[in-house]
Amino acid sequence: MAIYHCSIKIISRSKGKSAVAAAAYRAGEKLTNDFDGETHDYTHKGGVVHTEILLPGHAPAAFSDRAVLWNAVEKIEKAKNAQLAREIEIALPRELTREQGISLVREYVKEQFVAAGMCADFAIHDTGGGNPHAHIMLTMRPIQQDGTWGAKQKKEYILDPQGRKIYDPKKRQYKCKAIPATDWNEQTKAEEWRAAWAQLCNRALEQYGHAERIDHRSYERQGIDQIPTVHLGVAASAMEKRGIRTERGDLNREIEVTNQKLRQLKARIAKLQKWLKEEQENTEPPTLADYI
Repeated sequence: MAIYHCSIKIISRSKGKSAVAAAAYRAGEKLTNDFDGETHDYTHKGGVVHTEILLPGHAPAAFSDRAVLWNAVEKIEKAKNAQLAREIEIALPRELTREQGISLVREYVKEQFVAAGMCADFAIHDTGGGNPHAHIMLTMRPIQQDGTWGAKQKKEYILDPQGRKIYDPKKRQYKCKAIPATDWNEQTKAEEWRAAWAQLCNRALEQYGHAERIDHRSYERQGIDQIPTVHLGVAASAMEKRGIRTERGDLNREIEVTNQKLRQLKARIAKLQKWLKEEQENTEPPTLADYI
């Protein structure tokens, strides 16, 4: 059945990561990082069934080349702790065909990210183990109308009550604060993107005649007394399908047993509450004579 999975993380140079290496792995390609001269060859990686780059209208056409796009990102980011890209990983509904899944991801990426000004590079992985999913890599720096990279943040001077700039004699400069150039890093965006994926999936499932639905909210937020299972991932899913027990698979089996016990306990409590209500309704209230 369809499951909900949508994780968001940052690919950062401070953690020893490279946008070029990440793109090569997800696309199953061989790319060379001009920033450090290292070549990343993942051409033998299996399960990559589709890759695609989507760009805003004002982005350079050359960015349609994966190597050009991510090397441009590596070049503009000078800092050792630079945040290079955002990655969103989503599980595709297994009820949909491959073409339907690709179309669904493309629509999601266009509506939520490209329309906002991000360059997007997505790859769909499906090893046949029942865990089709997509990796979406997104640029974190806005592109200006002339096709050049914009700043991630802008400087804004701090003003006194009279509206004048405040001079800091120690730093020998006027006091200022950094203002993000976009709202892409705000907490509310993650919730917005997660909800949008659930809505698109449910619309597609309905369109193609499937009864299954997914929800981006936790069980607690949905008011469901149930423990959520963990996401198996590609390797564990493949092993479980071959009959090989995995740590995550065992954990999910334990969770399912616990959830079954919770459902049974909840049913017993409901039955008891119903009995108590009936007893109260069938018991006549005492009259004054009962106390004389």
